[in-house]
Amino acid sequence: MQINEPDINPKEIVLEYLEAAQRKDFKTARTYVSDNISYTAPLGSFNRVEPYFKYLEHLNLPKLDIKKVFTDGSHDVCLLYELNYGTPPTATFVSAWFQVYNGKISSIRLVFDPRPFVQQRK
Repeated sequence: MQINEPDINPKEIVLEYLEAAQRKDFKTARTYVSDNISYTAPLGSFNRVEPYFKYLEHLNLPKLDIKKVFTDGSHDVCLLYELNYGTPPTATFVSAWFQVYNGKISSIRLVFDPRPFVQQRK
């Protein structure tokens, strides 16, 4: 297991990553993510950065309405947020757990009800 560099704040890394991704500045967002990212969510999972970013670029997600950010001084950052997605917009509550090592996001785990997203695809 790697150890965080002392001057790198995992919360800042996660929030800056999310801001870049929401601006669709994927080149900047990529600088915050490890090559071997582990991403797990109800609608997909990835273990490498290239397929993850290809997926991310095509999601066209709306702006996150962040409700709460939790940190405990370790490499873990947890977010609670809502997405308003689809037509008509449906509010979906998401819990996200990020792990940051050596200044890079190495793991993202999302928990949410995928039914509104699946129904929009039909």
